Amino acid sequence: MPSQEITPTRSVLLEVKKRIKLSESGYKILKMKRDGLIIEFFEIMEQAREMRDRVVKDYEDAITKIDIALAVDGALAVKSAAYALKSDPQVKIRNKSIMGLIVPKIEAEAVHTPLVERGYGVISTSMYIEDAARAFEKLLETMVEAAEVETTMKKLLDEIEKTKRRVNALEFKVIPEMKEAEAFIEFRLDEMEREEITRLKHLKKKAEAGAEG
Repeated sequence: MPSQEITPTRSVLLEVKKRIKLSESGYKILKMKRDGLIIEFFEIMEQAREMRDRVVKDYEDAITKIDIALAVDGALAVKSAAYALKSDPQVKIRNKSIMGLIVPKIEAEAVHTPLVERGYGVISTSMYIEDAARAFEKLLETMVEAAEVETTMKKLLDEIEKTKRRVNALEFKVIPEMKEAEAFIEFRLDEMEREEITRLKHLKKKAEAGAEG
């Protein structure tokens, strides 16, 4: 709001004061939001670290168990069991709110299949194949949970950056410019008032001088 573009009137001054008040109120709210989002981000970041460790652990466990199954039962038996599996895991995505920010709530369905519903014979397969199947089910479930946490963390980070930019814009540009405009208007109004008083005094003196003449 450059000073040269402002008309220094009482009504404009009141409008500027009103805008300053609203901007300062919005600034405080955005700062609170930013600080709250940062707290949430660090909590989610800790969860993300734990989830990454769990993914690595579950992956290594699943690979170990499938290797054992391959060694004991052979590739043909493992592939036959895999092809016979009839379960169809589904991922359901809903929304949840964190301080007004919409983030995904991801849930995996039908990940764990009961032994009798796997599609292959219980007697024809060994416990090693079953162990491997359960390990990969657990890995899938962990990966779905990790996807939710990672996505939430990214959305929080984006929202923090966006909120920080708005806070900085208000603090370092919008509010200072409006306060500068407020000071300019008040200065010009005072100056105009002094000029008017001087003009009136001058007119009064002229009138008095004319009356005496």
